[in-house]
Amino acid sequence: MLEPQNYPDTVNWPSAVRQAAFAAWLAPLQTTHRLRPQSLRAASSDASFRRYLRIDCEPAGVGDPTSLIVMDAPPPQEDVRPFVAIAGALERAGLNAPRVLAQDVDWGFLLLTDLGSTLYLEALADAAAREDKAAVDGLMRQAVATLIDWQQRVDADVLPAYDSALLQRELALFPEWCLAREHGMHWNEQERATWDEACRLLVNSALAQSTVAVHRDYMPRNLMLTVSGPGILDFQDAVKGPVSYDLASLLRDAFISWDEEMELDIAVRYWEHARKAGLPLPDDFGEFWRQVEWMGLQRHLKVLGIFCRLKHRDGKPKYSEDLPRFFVYAHRVAARYSALRPLSRLLEPLLGTQRIDAFY
Repeated sequence: MLEPQNYPDTVNWPSAVRQAAFAAWLAPLQTTHRLRPQSLRAASSDASFRRYLRIDCEPAGVGDPTSLIVMDAPPPQEDVRPFVAIAGALERAGLNAPRVLAQDVDWGFLLLTDLGSTLYLEALADAAAREDKAAVDGLMRQAVATLIDWQQRVDADVLPAYDSALLQRELALFPEWCLAREHGMHWNEQERATWDEACRLLVNSALAQSTVAVHRDYMPRNLMLTVSGPGILDFQDAVKGPVSYDLASLLRDAFISWDEEMELDIAVRYWEHARKAGLPLPDDFGEFWRQVEWMGLQRHLKVLGIFCRLKHRDGKPKYSEDLPRFFVYAHRVAARYSALRPLSRLLEPLLGTQRIDAFY
């Protein structure tokens, strides 16, 4: 039995019980995967209760991995079964994503293949800082091609539906957490009616679109730079939903922004290649771009609510630093379309509390 004290002090556990359960689970894997328990260390964390640890292993031959990833996803806050199911679907589809090598779904432990340590976000930010437009363009082309592969190959029918109820629940996060908790504001009856009408328009637009497998967070922070092309992470919340959703996520990201000329260039490129691949997109690019913008607006309002919830409920305030970016995304789109302009006026009192100059 592998004893908990054999792990390095840099890995902290919320309880001795969970630490002992992890040690008992990993012990037999030391032999089958040639693991070095003393190398266990933090790899990354995210906005959820999950965390990722990296552990070295002894390669048996040339080309074998030298490290693997442990997902630590404590129940009841996290359920690893959707991740396991979708990881299997991605492996069968031939997509570049972590494979599950071992699992304990009751405790929330997974042993995964390691896609490396270079996030797509880091590579894009570095290329942008160097003003290397060719490098940025090449990375985004690969991300678009991988997205089209995802939409073609992943069976959407095995995924939960991105239905009206889910879309509405996501939008409801904005007034609860961003308006009320973050800004201490409340809408009157007329303002609430304006919000309800905007939500109706956004939900109807989403539901009118053709459906595909939707990653739901397809952005550079959830892609890895690998020799096999972009590696796809954080896919456990995938759903069957609007075809424009993941492109909107990619173009208007939480952590890096592009000018609208580049957004349009990427969107046109995606639209042309996706239609050639047989994906169900509108024949008119203008209509598709409206779908992308409205879908993005629904997402941005949701994210504003989530980031405020992370701050006020979960004690993770760093995400609120990107609130100005999302307010700009949301206001720009709402102000651009006459049907959504009343929503833009609802957002304007909140814009005054944000440091938005850097994003305009």
